[in-house]
This record gives sequence, structure tokens and C-alpha cells, in this order.
Amino acid sequence: MRTTGAPSGRLTHFGILRFTGPDALSFLQGQLTNDTKRLSADNSMLAAYLNPQGRVLALIYLLPHSSGTLAILPRELLQPTAERLRKFVLRAKVKIDDPGESLVVSGYHGAQALAEAGLPVPSGGAGYVEKDGVGVAHVGHDAVRHWVIAAPNAQLDAQGAGAAIERHWRLADIRAGLPQVYAVTSEAFVAQMLNLDLLDAISFNKGCYTGQEIVARTQHLGRIKRRLFRVSLPPGAWHIGDEILLRDGRQGRLTEVVEGDEVTEGLAVLSLEAPAAVEPPAPEASAPQPAAADIAAAVELPLPYALA
Repeated sequence: MRTTGAPSGRLTHFGILRFTGPDALSFLQGQLTNDTKRLSADNSMLAAYLNPQGRVLALIYLLPHSSGTLAILPRELLQPTAERLRKFVLRAKVKIDDPGESLVVSGYHGAQALAEAGLPVPSGGAGYVEKDGVGVAHVGHDAVRHWVIAAPNAQLDAQGAGAAIERHWRLADIRAGLPQVYAVTSEAFVAQMLNLDLLDAISFNKGCYTGQEIVARTQHLGRIKRRLFRVSLPPGAWHIGDEILLRDGRQGRLTEVVEGDEVTEGLAVLSLEAPAAVEPPAPEASAPQPAAADIAAAVELPLPYALA
């Protein structure tokens, strides 16, 4: 679902980690949930980096750039993710670095926006294309949006102010049901709670990786009791990580939230089933009754994909 009139340009809240060396892909294969063998010259992918308990440390978009395998993730997670990954390099011939300002992340809404900026457009089933060091990739299940990796270029950022670009990008993520993990929610959720099994971000056929046993057990034993949902929220100061409550009694935690033009929208990990109803004691005559906003702080909105 496209965010109408959304500006394109640099996404300053994202950064890049670069993996180079002959063992780069095999190293990532043992660390991430997706199968890096699929990361061919015309493909990109979403993957998760987990702790040993199967909790998501970071969500990563991998692109096969000519300078190395590039990982896009929130800037606030760059350093802790790099430091943790470096502990497992051991004798592998791989280097992990932050290219800094030599390569930056931009986001574009629609092929027309790419064409107007003189950028290549992935076509013919390809998810990634590169020209003169400028890499362009589909954003997973939201194929109308594209990542752009390039050296800083004022022309690429000319469509809108940074805050507006970030807001519209995050709102498009919400409407597409695409999760994100930030510092406050790192290690809070098992992969399936973020719908990663429904978004082609987990391979159940590859070899072992950190946290794989928990992910496999959760999937095969049917113990998925919470999922990612799209919600609208009443007016208020909402923040990522806040607890929310639906009218049917389901509770959960916000993973993303953006104030829209008319309503605040968010993504939240919620329980699949409402708690069993418990008959409350009769209130005393003088006891104040709860306001409607206290009963229903959020309303479920449809996702563009089915929750299997």
C-alpha cells in the first residue's frame, strides 16, 4: 500500500554495515535467519540477527553491492550489532566495517520517482540492480518502494526535508506490515512474533545459525501465540515499546508508531487470542466508571497479507 504523495530521499535514521572478504556470505549464513546463498547479483533479502534465545537483536536488509555485502539497519543499532558480530568472526576471512558517509541510504516511493532521479529501476523479476556504484533494491513485500545505496548526492535528496522523508517511510512500513526493531525493542521478540516467517525472512531449510533451534521449535510445534498487527491509536504521546490494549482484551507492545494526517498508526506485537472473560465484582455506587479510552486504547487495522 503506497503512502500517497510521499517524498523520497535520504533516510538518515538508517546506516550501513559492510561485509567483505571471501568468507563474508558463509559467515552471514551462520548468523542470520535467511539463506545468503539466495543473495545473488540480482537479489536482495530481509533477515534477522538473533541472540541464542531466538530473540531478534536486529532486522537487516541485505544488498549485494559491488563494494561488499551491505546490511541496512537502524543507525542506533549499527555499533552494537557490529561489535557482537565481530566476536564470532574468529578465523573467518571477513571484515565488518561501517562505510560512514561514503555510502548512505535513501528511500524511493515508486519506479517513477527513481526514473525522475535518473536512477536504475529493477525489472524482469530482479530485486536488485546497480549502475556506477548506485545500488537499488525492492523493499521486500512492498515492491513499490526501493532502497537506494549511493555516495552522498544532493540531487537524490531533493524531494523533501529529512524528517518528512523518514515519517513517510516509516508510515509506509506500517501500512505494508513490515516490522522494524530499535534499541528499545531489541531482544524483545521471537522472529515469528514479527511475522518474519510470513515475510520470507526465515529459511527453514538452511543449516544452523544463532537462535535457529528456538525459531524451528516455535514453527513446528505451533507455539506462535503472538503476532505483529497493524493498529490505529487514539490521540496521545505514543512511543515505540509502549504497552497497548484492544477492546477485545488483547494486549501487546508497539514496535513502530507514526502520527498520521488524521490518525496515529502503528505496528504492535499482540496476543492472538483475547484472555478468558472474568466476571468483575459489582462496583460500588460511588466508584467512578472507566472512560472508553481506558478500555480501548487501540483498534486493529487490516494488514496487506494474511496471518497464517
